[in-house]
Amino acid sequence: MTGDLGSSVAAPGSTTSNSTTPGSPTPGIQDSNAPAPGAPSLSAPESAAIDTHIGAVVYFSSASENTARFIKNCHLPEAGLNVYRIPLRPKSAPLIVNEPFVIVVPTYGGGDISKALPPQVRRFLNDHGNRRLLRGVIASGNTNFGDAFCAAGDVIAAKCRVPFLYSFELTGTPEDMRKVREGLRGFFLRLAAAETDRSD
Repeated sequence: MTGDLGSSVAAPGSTTSNSTTPGSPTPGIQDSNAPAPGAPSLSAPESAAIDTHIGAVVYFSSASENTARFIKNCHLPEAGLNVYRIPLRPKSAPLIVNEPFVIVVPTYGGGDISKALPPQVRRFLNDHGNRRLLRGVIASGNTNFGDAFCAAGDVIAAKCRVPFLYSFELTGTPEDMRKVREGLRGFFLRLAAAETDRSD
C-alpha cells in the first residue's frame, strides 16, 4: 500500500494510526528490500552513531536552521543513533536510507494545516524505500499556529500509520533535547527487543 503525501497516502507501519483515513493503494510498486535498477545509491549519515548503533534519525531543517540546531544539541550519535539530513535544495541528490528511522520535521504553513508538511519531506517520504522504514515522527512548531501547532507530525503520523512521539516549539529547550535523546534511545531499544521476541 503506497501513495503520495501530497494528497492521500497509505504507508506501511506496525503501529496504530490517527484519525486520518489513508488513501487508496497505488498499483505497480513492489515492496522489496533491494533497490530498483537505476535507483539512487544509499546515503551516508551526516553524523554516525558512536559505539553501539541502535537506530537512526532523519530530519529536515529550513534555511533558519532551527531544527538543525535542535538535532545537534540532542547529541544523538552519543545515544547510538545515525543522523541523516533531508536536503534543502531541490537539485541536491535525494536522501536514501536503508535502516529504520524516526523523522524530525518542522511545521510549515503559518497555521494552514494543508501546507504544514515541507515539500522536501513529502518528496522524501514518497520514496517507497524510505517510507517503509519510517517508525515514528517528532515535530516542531510555533504555538502562534493555534490548532496547527506541530501539524506536520499529525499529518505524517496519520497518513503513514506511525506514532507521533514528541512535539516541541521552535528550537526546543534543554529539557526537550534530553527527553528526545533519552526517548529515542528507549524507543529503538524496545523495537529491537520486540524484533528479538518475534524471531524466537
